Amino acid sequence: MVAGLAVFVLLIVFFIQNQDQVRVRFLGLDGNVPLALALLIAAVGGGIIVALAGGIRILQLRVTARRSRRTSGN
Repeated sequence: MVAGLAVFVLLIVFFIQNQDQVRVRFLGLDGNVPLALALLIAAVGGGIIVALAGGIRILQLRVTARRSRRTSGN
């Protein structure tokens, strides 16, 4: 709980210190957003991609292990 609170406080400080507007262009969209928000969105998007890739790999390994147990069990 304390570690989570510390990370939250650091995130708030990061947002306060990085309020400069930056131009962001992505897939035909164009606009100005605070730097901290742009970085947060990029980090969350990257985390989602990594989590999806990891989840897919875990499912592949489970299927392989299940097939291996079935063939060695007979």
